[in-house]
Amino acid sequence: MKLAHITKALTVLTMCGVLAACASKPKDTTPQVEIAQGQMVNLPSPSSLGYGLNASQLITATWTVDDNARSEQLPVQLQVSADKLVLAGFSSWGTRILSLTYQNDAINSDVLTGLGNALPAPEQVLFNLMITLWPSSAWEGPLNEVRWQVIDKEDSRAIFDSNGTQIIDIKYGNNEKLDGEILFHHLIDGYTIKVNTLQYQKEQLTPQ
Repeated sequence: MKLAHITKALTVLTMCGVLAACASKPKDTTPQVEIAQGQMVNLPSPSSLGYGLNASQLITATWTVDDNARSEQLPVQLQVSADKLVLAGFSSWGTRILSLTYQNDAINSDVLTGLGNALPAPEQVLFNLMITLWPSSAWEGPLNEVRWQVIDKEDSRAIFDSNGTQIIDIKYGNNEKLDGEILFHHLIDGYTIKVNTLQYQKEQLTPQ
């Protein structure tokens, strides 16, 4: 083989190695969800909750359509481990109607056929739960990236946008968030979510 051909072959192999290294580089960002019209934010990692969790909750959403108040309930099961979050929503008769898995910096979700327009997006349910339950320290970084702010008080949490306008107001019925009723009010979109944790179990996270 001529020297020129050898040099060319080595160059191609070197470039393939560089591309393979780039392709295998782990992502340093988490999935994004929409928090306002055209405004996306990265989610904290599941492990940033600070503990493992297995919880059964009842979510009651209330909103207004043409001056008429509407309300729907969604029983959910939330499981959080060191590297994964699983969320499932059920009908009143026990059928799973939505599911979501957040793992390896990706979200996979599914909604029962025919209910896509009748239910909130699983990612939105996930955001509402995470902004409610995850510690403010887990949210400061993601919110700072979009110049939003989270402010905690003894029994409440407020989320402000980049203009200083309060977007979300959360009231906790107990210092241990999972022990009391939680009221989540979206001040701009005008809906309220009540979260009642029916039962839960915490566990220490095992480092991966």
